Amino acid sequence: MLRRLGTSELFVSSVALGCWPITGLTTLDVTRDASLKTIRSALDSGINFLDTAYAYGIEGESEQMIGEVIAGRRESVIVASKGGLHREGRSQQHDARPETLIRECEESLRRLKTDYLDLYYLHAPDPLVPPAESAGAVAQLIQQGKVRTAGASNLNVRQLQQFHEVCPLTAVQPHYNMLQREIESDIVPWCIQNQIAVCVYWPLMKGLLAGKLSRNHQFQEADGRKKYPMFQGQEWEKNQDFVDDLKRIACESGCDVSQLVIAWTIRQPGITSALCGAKRDWQIRETAGAMSVQLSESALHQIDAALARRGASVSRSAVS
Repeated sequence: MLRRLGTSELFVSSVALGCWPITGLTTLDVTRDASLKTIRSALDSGINFLDTAYAYGIEGESEQMIGEVIAGRRESVIVASKGGLHREGRSQQHDARPETLIRECEESLRRLKTDYLDLYYLHAPDPLVPPAESAGAVAQLIQQGKVRTAGASNLNVRQLQQFHEVCPLTAVQPHYNMLQREIESDIVPWCIQNQIAVCVYWPLMKGLLAGKLSRNHQFQEADGRKKYPMFQGQEWEKNQDFVDDLKRIACESGCDVSQLVIAWTIRQPGITSALCGAKRDWQIRETAGAMSVQLSESALHQIDAALARRGASVSRSAVS
């Protein structure tokens, strides 16, 4: 299932591989061999859209592994990367100055072993740099042929508009899932109006909506999910009740819970593609199967009822 990326000539799968987990920085039990296998399995499962970033890894390991896998089949893969964030140890630092974006893009190209990026995002707003200045750098990269289309991630509508006025956006990347739907009120309508693709991350809310975390799951100390309200106290119990509802609906629909959730996500108005993270090949094969799931009207009504029972959830913004 390929969809046009904004008004560009690029067509992307409605499920993309989000290449943050393969670095193992906040994901447990990750190995390089398993990560390479995951990328290959994504491509073999009908996914042609790989999403990475300069800051994914201590030294760009995500981009390096992608470069290894896509060698020899670059033209059949849509590669998106991001700049404007870098890592100092395990912490992220903002720097969206034009000279930094240009330098990071060129380094990303070397890591990926390619001479162009299909899509280059400003990873996040820099409080010290107006979006228009960052946009100027991306426009320059497009003029130089190093980038085909421009994107912006984690910006609000005002910031997106400022960027778009200098460098027309092809895609926007916010977080979005069944329990975090804030963008439906502002970013999605703005993108629809401007014919801009919406490529969302966290569609499974860091694994919560995949249906594989038991109610009594004990998170390891190094598991970064512990800090999110979704995984704590009463919110955790409510979410487990909601996932129980999803399991029943998925069973009746003949699919896995993750496939049900992703299929629902990619049919929402304005959503072009859902970025699904994975650290194992079977995980991305499973979520790629969502592209073939056709949800019945009954299933959709049942999902709406389950969401109503769940009620508003405690959310938070974050950079991915």
